[in-house]
Amino acid sequence: YNEIKEVRGTTALQIFFRQFKNFLILLLLAAALVSAFIGLWEHGIQEMIEAGLIVLIVLFIVCVGFYQEYHAEKDLEALKRMLDPAAVVERGTQKKKIPARELVPGDIIHLEAGDRVPADSRIVEAVQLKIDESVLTGEADPVRKGAGVLDGELPVGDRSNMTHMGTTVTYGKGKALVVATGMETEFGRIACRIQEIEDEKTPLQERLDVIGRQIGWGVLCLCAVVFVVGILAQEMPWLEMFLVAVALAVAAVPEGLPGVVVVALGMGTRRMVARHVIVRKLPAVETLGCTTVICSDKTGTITHNQMTVRRVFADGKTVEVSGDGYTPEGGFSIDGKKMAPRDDPVLDKLLRAAALCNNASLFHEAGEWKTTGDPTEICLLVAAEKAGIRRGDLRETSPRVGETAFSSERKRMATIHKEGGSFTAYVKGAPDILSERCSSIQGHDGIRPLSSGERGGILQANERMANDALRVLAVAYRAFVHENAMEDAEEDLVFLGLLGMKDPPRDEAKAAIGRCREAGIRTVMITGDHPATALAVAREIGLNVGSGQVITGAELSKMPQNKLKERIEDTTIFARVSPEHKLRIVSALQDRGHVVAMTGDGVNDAPALKKADIGVAMGISGTDVAREASDMVLTDDNFSGIVGAVKEGRGIYDNIRKFFAYLISGNIGEVLILFISSLWTSVPIALTATQILIINLVTDGLPALALGADPFEPNAMKRSPRSRTEPLHHGLAPFILVYPIIMAAVALGVLYRIYDPAAANEAEARTAVFLTVAFFEMFQSFSARSTRYPSIKVGLFKNRWLVLAVAGSLAVCVGLVYAPLRIPFLGVDLHQLVRLVPLPLSDFFSIVALSSLGFVYLELSKAYASRKVG
Repeated sequence: YNEIKEVRGTTALQIFFRQFKNFLILLLLAAALVSAFIGLWEHGIQEMIEAGLIVLIVLFIVCVGFYQEYHAEKDLEALKRMLDPAAVVERGTQKKKIPARELVPGDIIHLEAGDRVPADSRIVEAVQLKIDESVLTGEADPVRKGAGVLDGELPVGDRSNMTHMGTTVTYGKGKALVVATGMETEFGRIACRIQEIEDEKTPLQERLDVIGRQIGWGVLCLCAVVFVVGILAQEMPWLEMFLVAVALAVAAVPEGLPGVVVVALGMGTRRMVARHVIVRKLPAVETLGCTTVICSDKTGTITHNQMTVRRVFADGKTVEVSGDGYTPEGGFSIDGKKMAPRDDPVLDKLLRAAALCNNASLFHEAGEWKTTGDPTEICLLVAAEKAGIRRGDLRETSPRVGETAFSSERKRMATIHKEGGSFTAYVKGAPDILSERCSSIQGHDGIRPLSSGERGGILQANERMANDALRVLAVAYRAFVHENAMEDAEEDLVFLGLLGMKDPPRDEAKAAIGRCREAGIRTVMITGDHPATALAVAREIGLNVGSGQVITGAELSKMPQNKLKERIEDTTIFARVSPEHKLRIVSALQDRGHVVAMTGDGVNDAPALKKADIGVAMGISGTDVAREASDMVLTDDNFSGIVGAVKEGRGIYDNIRKFFAYLISGNIGEVLILFISSLWTSVPIALTATQILIINLVTDGLPALALGADPFEPNAMKRSPRSRTEPLHHGLAPFILVYPIIMAAVALGVLYRIYDPAAANEAEARTAVFLTVAFFEMFQSFSARSTRYPSIKVGLFKNRWLVLAVAGSLAVCVGLVYAPLRIPFLGVDLHQLVRLVPLPLSDFFSIVALSSLGFVYLELSKAYASRKVG
C-alpha cells in the first residue's frame, strides 16, 4: 500500500517501562526489597512501612513521568495523516477517484490546484502547474513544474519535472506518472531515517544516571565497610550490623531526588504551555537551558512563510509598505512619512492593476483572513486591500473578458477588462521583459513617453530591490476602444511601477536572536532557500553572518565531515540544503561539543529534529512528521518562544541544583552521623532506619518540592550556557562538603552530651539527633533558595510554598516527638514505632539555636563569593 509504515511504534507499556531507565529508581526499588525482606525475617512492622513508603515514592515518580509523556504522544498526529485520502487516477480508459493508499507505480494521476500530491511522480502534462514544496525543501515560493527529462542527480528543489508526496498544488493542473509509493518516496525515505535515529539522553538524564551510579557504588562500599568493621572489630551480631548497613543505605540514597526532578520538570511543562510550548518529553525542558547552538529553519520559523509586498517603485518614487503576512494590516510611507495611496493616482492605479491581473483570492471568513492561489498573487491582493482596494468591487466595475496565462517562456501574464465603453489590458511580469514592451509611463500629471533615462531608472530600481533579496514584478497597462485591438494588448504598454515582495522575518525574530546572543547562544540558519535570500534575511534580523559566509548544499556534498567540523564554528548560514545535509550539520556541531537545539516545520527538518539534543517543531505550519520527531512543539510557530523556553530551562536547572544541593548535603550529613556513630563504641547508632526515612521524606521531600517551584534566580539569561559535561555539584562545595561536616559535628556533639549509658536513654539521645538534623535542614532550605547569592538578595521568604513546606515539616517532626499519637487499627503507639520521646524544652531550644550554624556559614560563604565575582 501507498502509506508510511512506522518502523517502531511507541506503546503505552513502552512509555511506562521507559520511566524505570534511571539508576536512582532501581536503587530505591532495591532498598525497598531489602527493607521488605528484613521485615518478613523479623516480623517487623517498621521495615514493612519503610518498604511500602519507598515503593509509593517510586510509583509516584513513574506515574508522573508516564502521564506527561503518554499524553504528549497522543496530542500529536501520526505520520499517516499527511497523506491525502484520495487521488484521481486513470485506470484503463476511465478516470476515477480512488483511495490514495491504493496507488501503484505506473498509475497516471491528475493534479489540480489545492490537491495534495499522493505519491512521487514524473510529470507528463502540465498547464501552468505550480507546487508548494516547502515541506520538503524549505523554500517559500511554489515551484513551476513541467514535462521533460533532466540530467544528473539533482536535489529535490531542482527536480522541475517531478512531484513529491506530501507537497501541495497551488496553481494550474497536470498529469503525472507514479514512480514511487509509500516508503520508497522522498517522504517515506525521510520518515524511515527519522525512525532509525536512536533517542539520545539529555544532559540532565546523563548527569542523574552518573550521580545514581556514584551513590549506588558508594553506598555498597560504605555498607560493606561498616558491616565488616562491626562484626570483626566490635563483635556485634551480623543481623544487627546488617540493619545498621541498611540504615546507612537509606540515609545515603536521596529518595526525594528523582521525584522532585520529575515534579520540577512537570511544573516547567505547565508554565511552558502558557508560553505556547507543548513538551513531549520531560527532560527536554531542562536541556534547553544548556543549549549552545540553535539551528533554525528560515521559512516558517524565522519568517512567516507568507509572501508580502514590502516596496513599491512608481512615478520615480520608492514607497515602503508595512505589515507582514496575509492579514491586510499595515500602511504606506515615503522616507518614513505616512501617505494615503488612494491620494496618489499612480500608486492607486498600480495596486488596482495588480489586483485585477490576478487569479488568487483573499476573503474574510469566520473572523479570520483566508486565501487561495499562488502566494505571489495573494500578496498583491493583500497590498491592494491595505490601500482600501477590494477585489470584489473591482470585478463589478472592471469585469474580466479575457486572459493570457503566464508561462516561463513569456514571463508575463495579461488580463483584459471591460471598463465603461472601452477595454483595458493589465499586464504583470518580469521587469526586464515588460519594460521592453512599454513605450509610455504613467506619471502624476498623466501619460508621457518613456525616455531611455527613465527606462534605465526602472532597471536600476529593479536591481536595488533584487539586491535586497526582493522578488520584483513590473505592472503595466494598455487602454483601447475596439475589441479587435485585443490581439495587440501586450504591445505599446504604459508602465505603472514595480512591486518588490519577500517572505518577511517575524517581528520578534530580531529581538529573540539578540537575547540568544546575550545568553551566549549561537543561532545558525539552515534553509533550502537561495543564499542571497538567506543572507538578506540574516542581515534584517541581525544575525552575525560569520567569516564562513554561506555554505551551500552543493559545497556540503563535496565537503568531508572533518572539514565541515573545522568550518562549522565560523559559519552561520547554510543554504540550499537537503535533509542529509541538516543531519551532517547537527552531527558536526555535536562532535564539537555543542548542545544543539533544532527548530523546524517541514518534513525536511524531521531527521535533524530527531538527531538534535532538543528538537523544536512548529505547531501551526509544522508537518506531522516534524512534530512526531520533536521533543517539544511551539503552538504559535514563534521563534521568540525559543528564548522563553531557554529561560525556563535555565531556571529549572537552577532549581534542580538548589534541591540537589539541599538533598545531597543533608544525606551526606546523615551518612557521616551514622557512619561515625556506628564506629564510636561509647554512643549508640545515632538514628534508626525509620527515623532516617521520616527525615528524608518529610524534612527533605516537602521543602525540596517547594524549591522546585522557586522563583528563578536573577541574571539567568546573562550567563553563558553551562558545559554539557559540567557536573551537577559544580560550585556547590559549601553545600555538599563543609555544611555536612558542620551538621555532623553538631549532631554528634548533641548525641554525646545527652546520651547516658547508665540511664540507657538511647531514645532520648536519638530524638535529640533527629531534631538537630531536622532543624539543620529546615534552616538550610532557606539558604538553598539561591546557590549563588545570599538569600536576602533573592528574598528570604519570597517562596511562600517553601514557608508552608517548612512549617508543615516542622509540625510533623515536632508532633512526632511531643504529640501523643496512636494508630487504632494497628494498636501501635507511634512513639514506640518511630522510637522518639519528648525532650525538655531547654534541650529543644538549644538544639534550635545550634542548628542555625549551618545556615549562617552558607550565607557568609555566598556573600563572600558573590562579592569576589562582582
